[in-house]
Amino acid sequence: MERRGNKKVQFGVVTSTSMDKTITIKVERKLPHPRYRKYVTLSKKFMAHDPENSCNVGDKVRIVECRPLSRRKRWRLFEIVERTA
Repeated sequence: MERRGNKKVQFGVVTSTSMDKTITIKVERKLPHPRYRKYVTLSKKFMAHDPENSCNVGDKVRIVECRPLSRRKRWRLFEIVERTA
């Protein structure tokens, strides 16, 4: 597969698989508060393309940036890192 430039990669947990060929991923990151230096957890949801419907809720996945596939879908599934039982 030919790569054009650097694509962003995110790591997160699948929270929904109810749509056809689409998964919802929750990506969490921790960063220190500017004043108090206590670590705060920020989370964001992404919608990604899963052409084989291979993911389940709770799977840990890696997604990569791609062209817009629909109104909210700008990511595609790159690999399933860990499956849940």
